[in-house]
Amino acid sequence: MSLVEKALEKMQNAQRQSSAAAAPRPAPATFGAVVSGSGARSTAAPATAPGLFIFNHDRLVQINQTALRLAGLLPPAHQERQLAQQYRQIKRPLIDNAFGPSRIPKGSLIMMASALSGEGKTFTSINLAFSIAREPDVQVLLVDADVAKPHISGLFGVADQPGLLDIVKDKSITLESAVLPTDVPNLYILPAGRRSESATELLASARMQEITAYLERVPNCIVVFDSPPLLLTTESQVLANAVGQIALVVRAGKTSQRTVLDALSHLGNGRTVSLILNQAVGVSGDRYYYGYNNETRSPSERES
Repeated sequence: MSLVEKALEKMQNAQRQSSAAAAPRPAPATFGAVVSGSGARSTAAPATAPGLFIFNHDRLVQINQTALRLAGLLPPAHQERQLAQQYRQIKRPLIDNAFGPSRIPKGSLIMMASALSGEGKTFTSINLAFSIAREPDVQVLLVDADVAKPHISGLFGVADQPGLLDIVKDKSITLESAVLPTDVPNLYILPAGRRSESATELLASARMQEITAYLERVPNCIVVFDSPPLLLTTESQVLANAVGQIALVVRAGKTSQRTVLDALSHLGNGRTVSLILNQAVGVSGDRYYYGYNNETRSPSERES
């Protein structure tokens, strides 16, 4: 049985203990706003350790965390401690792959993926970014790379700001000018930017490689890319080639093993992929996250 199938078998066992809870869906409301002017710089949360890279400009995204909780995009107060512990379990191996003794190439660049829509990928991306931002010596840049349906840009009120596609398409727009600090310490946002019919080609371009290579060199910075679904778009498959780690969100009680294996087949061999089981209601903490390293085998290969 392959490593992938073992992880999926564990997930299926967990699914049998879970209820068919509805996946969190982003509400149409906006939960953030960009504040401009000289006062924004002074209110931006500073880096908490020397040597961290700071994106300097005079815009600040103010995030309404209370509204996010009411909309189901952050855990309610009575579940906050439990979910915080689960995300600690999720982020620890990802951070170790980025900065630990056995760090992997481009390990600080993490793509949040799903096979199909409705898996809870954006919910997971947001909560993972908030969890990583609590690390005292790490910054996190949340990139809205779901360029076809930029949910994160809309949620945080930055849909009209220059973003990823803009800086890839126009070299006069710098990464530093597009990245927005937030009022959450150590958390930054890069919007999706203006939509383009050639988004796949832009994300596959040499310019995109330059941008990801630059981000990889930013000290103590984890970059979380919220990507489109793997089985519905070509942009996600291209983006997968630009990162060092891929976290595949699987919704309990919904996503079939065949669907997950189909999604993994789009990633190719030699990738570091982790599986995150979402919406597993009533399941103990160690059932929410399964990680595996698929460096030398394809999903169809069997162990001898």
